Amino acid sequence: MHRLNDDAEVDGVLVQLPLPGGLDARAALDALDPAKDVDGFHVTNVGLLWGGGAGLVPCTPFGAMLLLRATLPTLSGLEAVVLGRSAIVGKPMAALLLAADCTVTVAHSRTRDLPSRCRRADILVAAIGKPEMVRGPWIKPGATVIDVGINRIAAAGGKTRLVGDVAYAEAQGIAGAITPGAPAASAP
Repeated sequence: MHRLNDDAEVDGVLVQLPLPGGLDARAALDALDPAKDVDGFHVTNVGLLWGGGAGLVPCTPFGAMLLLRATLPTLSGLEAVVLGRSAIVGKPMAALLLAADCTVTVAHSRTRDLPSRCRRADILVAAIGKPEMVRGPWIKPGATVIDVGINRIAAAGGKTRLVGDVAYAEAQGIAGAITPGAPAASAP
């Protein structure tokens, strides 16, 4: 890591998580120069994100914010529910939504009465890691739904297919705007 930090030809480093067994992710991230941490996972970048400073932001939440800003006239005052509390998506997504003046609830698989919490959301970001967990009736009519889940499930003929965390077919007619989850691709 130090070699990459010191190399002027290297502008950024992406530490692909999770690391293989036996490697300490926290130690790898701590050893990385925060200015080269393209995923924004270094503790310095996390602190800057939550503190409103200028640092590198994890790409998936950043992309979700770009989608939201392109879809909604304003985010200020909207109620947002983030399903998932990971350091990769859930926590930084909550920080970005708070900075955009949303009222934010972070929920997870053990949240009590999760469907009713979701039904309050003007913005619902699903990053919970459970295939099609969010059902159509959980969606507030007209809500903007961003599904960043990627889950591989069994399909016909011994193949698999990718689905998101939202049951897209159910939610599509209820949401005002919705991203498809993982593409409907098959694999052997």
